[in-house]
Amino acid sequence: MRIRTQLEAKIRAWVSAGVIDAPTSERILAFEAGQERKASLRWPVLLAMAFGGVLVAAGITLFVAAHWAELSPLMRFSLVLLMVAVFHAGGALLADRFPAFSTTLHGVGTACLGAAIYLTAQIFNLHENWATGVLLWSIGAAAGVILLRDWVQVAFLSLLFPGWLLAQWLIATGDDPRAGRPITFGIVLLALTYLSSGIGEQQSYARRTLAWVGGLALLPCVAIAMTSSMEWESSALYYHGAWASRSLYAFGWIVAVGGPLLLALLLRGQAARLNVLWAVWIYALQHMAHLSHHYDRAGNKNLLATLGLYLLCMIGATAMVAWGFHEKRKERVNLGVAGFAISVLFFYFDSFMGKLGRSLSLVALGVLCLAGGYALEMTRRRLVARMETKS
Repeated sequence: MRIRTQLEAKIRAWVSAGVIDAPTSERILAFEAGQERKASLRWPVLLAMAFGGVLVAAGITLFVAAHWAELSPLMRFSLVLLMVAVFHAGGALLADRFPAFSTTLHGVGTACLGAAIYLTAQIFNLHENWATGVLLWSIGAAAGVILLRDWVQVAFLSLLFPGWLLAQWLIATGDDPRAGRPITFGIVLLALTYLSSGIGEQQSYARRTLAWVGGLALLPCVAIAMTSSMEWESSALYYHGAWASRSLYAFGWIVAVGGPLLLALLLRGQAARLNVLWAVWIYALQHMAHLSHHYDRAGNKNLLATLGLYLLCMIGATAMVAWGFHEKRKERVNLGVAGFAISVLFFYFDSFMGKLGRSLSLVALGVLCLAGGYALEMTRRRLVARMETKS
C-alpha cells in the first residue's frame, strides 16, 4: 500500500511537470493495479498447490504401502518407475498452461524419485551403502535444477546433498560421540551461507530459495548445536565403542568448515569474509555451551560460562540485525530480532524465574513480553524503514 501511494505521488508530480499526460498516468495506474491483483492471488494459489502436492504424495505412498506385499517384484519395479515418469510428464505438459501446477508435479516427481531409489534397492535386495541412495536422489534434484530451473528443485538439492555428506559421516564414524560437533557446526554455518546468498537486489529464484531454506533452518540448527555441545562430554564418558581416527575427524572438520565457506565464496565473492566471522562465532558458541554444562562438586553449573553463552547468543542476534541492515536484507533483520527475543526469554527462564515466586515470576514474564515485544517491534520497523529510505 505504501509503495502504491508513493507511485501515485510520483505520477502526480510527473503530470504537473508535463513529463506525462493525464491519459498516460491513468494507464500506468491501471497497469500497476492489475499487477497488485495478480500478486494478491499468487500466495493462495501457491499454498494450495504445495498443500495439494503433499497430500497427493502422501496418499500415493499410503496406497502403495497397503498393497506392497500383494505385488510381484516386476509390478513393484514398474510402479515406482511409473510414479516418477507420470508426475514429471504431467509437469512438462502443464508448463505453459499452469506453471504453478507444473512446479508442484515436478516436485512430487522428484520426491517420488527418492522413494523409487530405495524401493528398487529393496526389490532387488541391493545391500549397498544407504547413503548412496541419497547421493543418487541429489543427482536427480541437480538434474531438475538444470532442466527446470524452479525453486522446488533448488530446495531439494540444498537439503539432499548436505544430507548425503551427513549420512556418509555417520556411517564412517559409527557411534563416536565426537562426530556430532563437526556436524552441528557445519549445518549452522551452511544455514548461514544459504541465508546470506541474497545480496542487495540479487533476487534470482535460486538465491531466494536458499535464503528461505537458511532462514527456516538457522534457529533450530543453532539450538541443536548448543544442546549437542552440552551433552557431548557425558556421552563420551559412557562410550565404550571404537573411536574414529584423528585423520577422519580432522577431515570432517575440514568439510564442515570449508564446504559452506567455499559455497559462500561462490555465491558472495569478497563479501564471504563476513561468513568467516560467523564461523568463529559458531565455534565460540559451541565451546561456551560445552563449558556451561560443567558442574562443580556441589552440583552447581558454571555461572560465568552460562552468562557467556547467553551473551554470545545476543551478540549473534545483534550482528544478524546489523548484517541485514548493511546488506539491505529484511529477512535477516527480522531473524535477528526474533533470535534476540528468544535469547532474552531463555535467559529469564534459566536464571531468574526459579528465584522468584510463582505469581511474581508470571507478572515479570508478562511485563517482559509486553514491553520487550513492543520495543523490539518498534526497533525492527525503524530499521526496515531506514533500509527502504536508503535504497
